[in-house]
Amino acid sequence: MANRGSPAVRLRTQVLALQIVVVTLTLGVAFAVFGYVSDRRLGDAYGQRALAIARTVASDPLVRSEVTRYAPGALDTDPGLRQQLVTGPLERIAVDATQRTGALFVVITDDAGIRLAHPDPDRLAEHVSTDPSRALAGREVIVEERGTLGDSVRAKVPVLSPDSEQVVGQVSVGISTAAIRDQLLDDLRTAALLVGAALLVGILGSALLARRWRGLTLGLEPSELAELVRGQAAVLHGIGRGVLAVDSRWRTTFVNDEARKLLGVSDEVGRPVDEIGLTPRVLEVFRALDEQPTPATVGSHIVVVSARRVSRENRDLGAVLTVRDRTDVEALTRQLDAVQSMSTVLRAQRHEFSNKMHLLSGLLHGGRTEEAARVLDELTGAGPLGPATPGIDAIQDPYLQAFLAAKAAHSRESGVQLSLGPNTWVDSTLADPVDVTTVLGNLLDNAIEAARIGDNPVKQVDVELVQEDSTLHIVVADSGDGVAPELLDTLFTEGTSTREDRGVPGGRGVGLALIRQIARAHGGDVRLASPHGDTPPLTGAEFIARLPGVLGNREALGDSEVSWPRQI
Repeated sequence: MANRGSPAVRLRTQVLALQIVVVTLTLGVAFAVFGYVSDRRLGDAYGQRALAIARTVASDPLVRSEVTRYAPGALDTDPGLRQQLVTGPLERIAVDATQRTGALFVVITDDAGIRLAHPDPDRLAEHVSTDPSRALAGREVIVEERGTLGDSVRAKVPVLSPDSEQVVGQVSVGISTAAIRDQLLDDLRTAALLVGAALLVGILGSALLARRWRGLTLGLEPSELAELVRGQAAVLHGIGRGVLAVDSRWRTTFVNDEARKLLGVSDEVGRPVDEIGLTPRVLEVFRALDEQPTPATVGSHIVVVSARRVSRENRDLGAVLTVRDRTDVEALTRQLDAVQSMSTVLRAQRHEFSNKMHLLSGLLHGGRTEEAARVLDELTGAGPLGPATPGIDAIQDPYLQAFLAAKAAHSRESGVQLSLGPNTWVDSTLADPVDVTTVLGNLLDNAIEAARIGDNPVKQVDVELVQEDSTLHIVVADSGDGVAPELLDTLFTEGTSTREDRGVPGGRGVGLALIRQIARAHGGDVRLASPHGDTPPLTGAEFIARLPGVLGNREALGDSEVSWPRQI
């Protein structure tokens, strides 16, 4: 264990050392087992070889007849026979078999265990140094013993009488254990070379595995990885933003709770990003790795998304998509737009009333009371908005009146005339003024801009609002250049805009998609009725919106005149 303050051994070094130890121990055990098995195998092999030689010698007819001659006690009653053994046929056969087979010895005895043939002539006619009883009892024996010629693996085979099954002697063949050890050492040297090669391969494989481990963990230690996981869980699940991460193959690796809620995807990892259910707009931003915040609509949410590539030490690790919820902010923005519209109308009213009051003051001071009376009659009969926006009296909701008056003032400033259609009629109050003004305002802004920049010398926008029970129908037409054919199929897709991008954060192309989403949330829709009008001067685009349930009852009108600012 490292001392306090000294650097700890890195995990990959520990893993490498452990793998080398394991490989070394495994190969060492395998080498030991191989040595043991080889020793037993060689002992058995040499024993069977000795047994084959002994069987061959014991079955020789000459050996059987010669051994039978030396009945028990013959060597004692006939001393001359002992001298014959040195030059006799048994000695020649034994010596010849020893030389031909490479055995340590071939010994022939009678049924009393007296040597009739032996590599050392001086040992003839002596009793063998090992126990011959089992062979003389008629059984074949393979045993490792130590005799007068040293340690050997020997086989003992009984010699039978030529004309019966009587045991008259034995043949003992031995192979030196030194030969077995020499063969074993040769096998072990070969095995050692193979084990050494295997050890080198194991060490190399362990080193490569450690390097692979370092690449997979980006060089981080277990404690660092654990801290990283804890930090990721705390940060990515605790922040108010959605985070969606993918690897270099664009397969999801992480989805936090906020991203699941805002994007409507599951937290299942390992799936291709194209298959998790992202909207085309969000997927386009993600694939493009666009770091510029881009607005998008996902279900009932209005979000801002941005993406960036992630790398470490010049290695591509994937990409991260961040998502921020702008639904509440967008709602507040629409309410603020409505308040600003009303403020614009109030300023116009104040200015108009101020001018008329000055006129009345001048007429009265000049004693022209009749003319002053006519001005008062006009003022109380038409109101300040009547002359500015003809036909606005067909709209009873003060909120909608004020909004249209504000848009009319804005259009006049842009050099565009805003007029109400002859069929305009709304006799109820707005139940959802924010959504109505969002849809109507976006259509009017687009139409005013199209008329302003269009080639038609007549700059005009025509809007018509018709009530059908609680449903409001809106038709907006302009004198602009219309919608280009290549935009017809993608006009309501996020990111598509007929207006020029002037540095708006995230670009344009959200308005039409947003108001269609609002209309469909009410059970209605927004659509392009005609890309090019055929009634001059309204030669531009014509849009139709249907908003069910956005109008209240007529009796609530009196209350709305007082309480509408609180609805915003």
